[in-house]
Amino acid sequence: MMKKNGSFADKDLLLEPFRYTIRKRYENFVLREVGFTEGKKRLADVFNSHLYYGLHKTDKAWVFREWAPFATALYLIGDFSDWQKKEEYRLHKIENGNWELDLPLDRLRHGMKYRLWVEWKGGEGERLPSHVRRAVQDEDTKQFSAEVWEPAKTYLWEHEFRHREKNPLIYETHIGMSTEKLGVSTFEEFRQQVLPRIADLGYNTIQLMGIQEHPYYGSFGYQVSNFFAVSSRFGTPDDLKRLIDDAHGRGIAVIMDLVHSHAVKNEIEGLSRFDGTYDLYFYGGEKGEHKLWNSRCFDYGKNEVLNFLLSNCKYWLEEYRFDGFRFDGITSMLYWDHGLGRDFTEYKFYYDGNQDENAIIYLTLANCLIHQVNKNAITIAEDMSGMPGLAAPIDEEGIGFDFRMSMGVPDYWIKLVSDQRDEDWHVGDLFYQMTNKRDDEHTISYAESHDQALVGDKTLIFRMVDKEMYTSMSVFEQNMVVDRGIALHKMIRLLTITTAGDGYLNFMGNEWGHPEWIDFPREGNSWSYEHARRQWHLMEDPTLRYHFLNDFDKAMLKLVKREKIFRYPSIPMVRDNERQVLIFSRGDLILAFNFNPVSSFSDYSFIAPPGKYKELLDTDGRKFDGFGRIDKRVDHFTEYKEGEGNILSLYLPSRAALVLKLND
Repeated sequence: MMKKNGSFADKDLLLEPFRYTIRKRYENFVLREVGFTEGKKRLADVFNSHLYYGLHKTDKAWVFREWAPFATALYLIGDFSDWQKKEEYRLHKIENGNWELDLPLDRLRHGMKYRLWVEWKGGEGERLPSHVRRAVQDEDTKQFSAEVWEPAKTYLWEHEFRHREKNPLIYETHIGMSTEKLGVSTFEEFRQQVLPRIADLGYNTIQLMGIQEHPYYGSFGYQVSNFFAVSSRFGTPDDLKRLIDDAHGRGIAVIMDLVHSHAVKNEIEGLSRFDGTYDLYFYGGEKGEHKLWNSRCFDYGKNEVLNFLLSNCKYWLEEYRFDGFRFDGITSMLYWDHGLGRDFTEYKFYYDGNQDENAIIYLTLANCLIHQVNKNAITIAEDMSGMPGLAAPIDEEGIGFDFRMSMGVPDYWIKLVSDQRDEDWHVGDLFYQMTNKRDDEHTISYAESHDQALVGDKTLIFRMVDKEMYTSMSVFEQNMVVDRGIALHKMIRLLTITTAGDGYLNFMGNEWGHPEWIDFPREGNSWSYEHARRQWHLMEDPTLRYHFLNDFDKAMLKLVKREKIFRYPSIPMVRDNERQVLIFSRGDLILAFNFNPVSSFSDYSFIAPPGKYKELLDTDGRKFDGFGRIDKRVDHFTEYKEGEGNILSLYLPSRAALVLKLND
């Protein structure tokens, strides 16, 4: 049982009116934890549904089990039965709504296809097993079947990885669209072609999207049907293990984009109406329907559902050695109205009865279990509402995530780039928005993720350069629109990462300004893969300007890691809104940004700690496609002035930023 250690509410007087609700949530978590463990075991030892349900090979037989309490009959059908119901493949009912079938070892073999035939009062239909570990799609019929996955040789891991990323530098990726080819890329292609790029840039964490099996490729993996199955589009389970193993060998952690916020409506492939009832895994009535996403919402108050989801967390950690999870769609889970159309401007909106307390308990249980399974694992919450305590420790009455995404940061950048003239950028507000977070929670900042790259939206570089990307990215011509876009692209990323609380995220290709949008094959684009890929050749072409942004990203990450900037707070030094100059420090670094689009300042003076400063990074450097206006050979010394103190004077070119380090 988790021992209580104060409360995160102690650090925020504005939470005083809601202490009872916060305390009650923690107590409800403890009651559920004790109910499952009887106060004698760990949660990690209790939840093992994946070891009980589904198809398992023992020394003597194949054993298949399923939970379907309202079914009247269950059959296995497949290659072995000519896809017909046969009595010898009929499951028999055991206790607690469970069904079981034992088969001789010679009845099934690796690669055979199968499904369940479920009968209930008033109906019947095919289903994929709830705990299927391998599902494959027929190229002709497009229908999914379970596949017996029992290869002759089990994967042998080569690398141990026991490191915990205190400050994740995350490269967000999607396997299927990760290479140049006009089709679905594979784990192996990613491992050979993309993983080395990530390692070379210096990211220490990879976030894999779309890993759980999903019927519709264009859902980006967020409409999950088979929660224990690796998406077969990308390869085999062993291919995924080899990719993770290789990343670990390079010192890179791999986390999974985990979707427990909802499930696909599909009935044959998914869990909806699994045994004829609509509320087996999901809430009944309107609560069980996410109308905007056209999907089903889990019933987090049901023990069997908690068993399913918590075992799922454990399964991915143990079977594939993932190093943690980014939980998708947390806001949708936390609120009965899914947080749609709401502005969370006051604390009362987090405690007004609109919250799904069952979901809050589930998330707390999940964080507890995950860290028991792997103490080095990290969990990240994607929540737009800003619920207090989401990333506070459980023993301080929090929900227990290690990090939360700073989702307001990319929204703010989009607003600036799209809605305001460069001359109107308010650097004081900008610094506030970049650093506005709860002191008791760790955060991951990002300028843009996959969300901003999807069709219907625009990446930052495309918002700034637009059609000029098609005609004016050559190194042999100068274009003012492109110059602006490239300069701001570097400054935006540098400011985002150097004001970040505890980590940083970038979506694949955005670091070098990948053009256009992401549009998965669909009827509306004649099922084209043209925009569901990454055009790496653009970045590798020395006659185009993209590679300069890639070089800058690499240098920026190297600086951040070498100087360990996350150890130190961001302390404002200058917020000059009139001239649009922002200067702040982190440790012994000074970071100076001149967002003024036209004015450079030859002798910009401000108070600074005494000593000699040496430049470490300059966005205006020619090697990063800048104008080279700063002399890198010059060291900068403070000068003591009576009545003012130690003054540092810098040349700050327009639309440029530089990083200086104090050298004693």
